[in-house]
Amino acid sequence: MTRFFRNITIIIITLFAVWGQSWAQNDTLRFDTTGNNNNTLILPHKPCDVEVSLITFYPGDEIFEVFGHSEILVTNAERAYYFNYGVFDFNSPNFLGRYIMGETDYMCAIMPPAIDGGVRAGRKMIKQDLNLTPEQAQQVLDMLQTNARRENCVYRYRHFSDNCSTRPRDIIEKALGHEIDYTKCDYIVGKTLRQIMSHYTRNYPWEQFGIDLVLGAACDTVVDARTQTFVPMFLMNAISTVEVDNGNGPEKLVKDTKVVMEGDDNGLVLPPTPWYLHPLTMAFLLLLITVLVSRKDWRKRKVSRWYDTVLFTVAGLAGCIVFFVEFISTHEAVLPNYNILWLHPLLLALAILPWIKNAKKSLRWAHLINIALIATMAVVWISGLQVANTAFYPLIAALLLRSIVNIRKN
Repeated sequence: MTRFFRNITIIIITLFAVWGQSWAQNDTLRFDTTGNNNNTLILPHKPCDVEVSLITFYPGDEIFEVFGHSEILVTNAERAYYFNYGVFDFNSPNFLGRYIMGETDYMCAIMPPAIDGGVRAGRKMIKQDLNLTPEQAQQVLDMLQTNARRENCVYRYRHFSDNCSTRPRDIIEKALGHEIDYTKCDYIVGKTLRQIMSHYTRNYPWEQFGIDLVLGAACDTVVDARTQTFVPMFLMNAISTVEVDNGNGPEKLVKDTKVVMEGDDNGLVLPPTPWYLHPLTMAFLLLLITVLVSRKDWRKRKVSRWYDTVLFTVAGLAGCIVFFVEFISTHEAVLPNYNILWLHPLLLALAILPWIKNAKKSLRWAHLINIALIATMAVVWISGLQVANTAFYPLIAALLLRSIVNIRKN
């Protein structure tokens, strides 16, 4: 039961915070590091001494570690510092409220290895030393330290386009002076953002349920190789195949790869959720209860108002969440979200109207509209505009069945 309640808590957080860290590639260092982000060069260096490495952490077993994490390591003969774009100040004013609204402000922080939060026993960590000229390495360091200054360190995090993996990618490309041709890399052809995320959440069905609920059709378009590097492991694999010419002919961008921390290639992941706690199982259980209640109502030509009140209240409140994320928050990839056709705030009316006198006609029209919206949603899924989570089908069937029972009675 502990696991069950943990899953319920996670899905609530996921629905309100969108990737609620369920699809964020960020570290979890929840302290204010801005005191270290000033205009002073923290890493003494000579241009020829600077070495730049891409650090990749494989997935961890916490919900915010599901997609892994990237950092840039800059070293010289004296010191080494990690530049981490996955830090946020949990104590900043109204942090949770702004996060829910989509104002996901993260920071670039300079951190010595002693306090870097990604290294944990069993979580695989890869270090890729980059084959950059002294001038290019110096440019990388300059850009990183500029980003880490107090006045520059905060940036608006975006799940797919501006995160802890894409920031290092963009800095490396700026130092090289051009975008990397990722079509020559080993990437997944014909994959969508939702399919990529599903791979990493395969043992976390409740998290995937929340993702599929609040993320819209934009996640179901095929993405190119460069876009796929929003996942740290994709970036790691991509740059390993890139060639550069530093005056000595074509050479590999990655001159050396080292496994800093041994671990499984799949990362640290929790075991699969038991089938009886899977959202699909819960959805079918709800459908079974709905069928039994509806069968009884159909035979007696009556409507169990109490059941409709509970069912449509829960659905309506979930619809409020979907409506908020889609039309009010500024989160990425939530528009258009066709789930609003079957899960919307107007479902609350179906919970209230049965208890209002002289509202029989209004209730009937409300149920007819509900059936029409569900039919439209079916067309969306059949046409492939947006992919549905398998647990959605029993839930929609339950809502549809109750509307049919109500129309027959009224």
